[in-house]
Amino acid sequence: MSRNISTQFGALALLWGASFLFIKVSLEGLSPAQVMLGRIALGALFLAGVMTVTRRRWPRDARTWGALAVISVFLCVVPFSLYAWAGESIPSGLSSIYNATTPIAALLVSLAVLPDERLTRARVCGLILAFLGVSVVAAPWSTLGQAGADPFLLAQLACLGANLCYGIGFVLSRRLLRGTRHDTITTAAAQMVLATAIGLLLAPFIGGLEPVHVTPSVLSSMLVLGMAGTGLAYILNNRVIAAWGATNASTVTYLTPIVGVVLGILALGETIHWHEPAGAVLVLLGILISQGRLAPKRRGRATIPDTAPAHPTVHRTRADVRPAAGSSSE
Repeated sequence: MSRNISTQFGALALLWGASFLFIKVSLEGLSPAQVMLGRIALGALFLAGVMTVTRRRWPRDARTWGALAVISVFLCVVPFSLYAWAGESIPSGLSSIYNATTPIAALLVSLAVLPDERLTRARVCGLILAFLGVSVVAAPWSTLGQAGADPFLLAQLACLGANLCYGIGFVLSRRLLRGTRHDTITTAAAQMVLATAIGLLLAPFIGGLEPVHVTPSVLSSMLVLGMAGTGLAYILNNRVIAAWGATNASTVTYLTPIVGVVLGILALGETIHWHEPAGAVLVLLGILISQGRLAPKRRGRATIPDTAPAHPTVHRTRADVRPAAGSSSE
């Protein structure tokens, strides 16, 4: 069982790390708004299929649908749009690096508005070291003094803005979906359907109706990005959370930049510099410290509640902290 979950964890890191490569390729024939909308629509189609096969029931109360509509804006529509827009100006590997700061953004928002959110010394040290590693990989000093760097800078700010949206979406999920009787697959499917509807409404205003140039590479990238990177990945993430807990599952976010940078080099010819592998080492050390694997175990140490967010598209109720009774069917 542990080996199977480890395999799914690896597949999850690969899918999410490769998402930025697929975004970059998709932008060769689509606008950022079209990439966002296609990704969400294909993810919704995949999850709706899972709902049908597993005979899950869609939410029936207006309160849940209303909450999911708000959440979908912060967890799907806005951040997916920002990352797609940023992909026009920065390498896919750099986008994946900035995505690794998502847990930091989610933690900061949680600390600001959730009174029950607590920090441990290991988590603080791990997050700081991981953030330092991401900063070293990104090398913001390399663009100082360069002419015409404004689009590059704005694209990086867009990535950070997307992560802030993820943090807000996580907090809204904790508050608005507290006590819901629906499992995470059901809420994710409903969220994606609502996000698709919202994206369609916004399409005329954000460039969603621009001409498209669909090539085999663009089409295949969108299919993988939507169905695998957005649909299947959610199910894999849900399984890893059920088996390992949200804190350990959230470390996949730190692995995605490694995957993203490597794929950017191999598939797109993006350049790697000395500071990128150096920063990656710091990120991995941050992961180990945040998990407490580098600290000596103490007898009788109190257990800290597992409240850390995993991937941005995850919404967890209190029942999701432990494996659900029906998780084997997911």
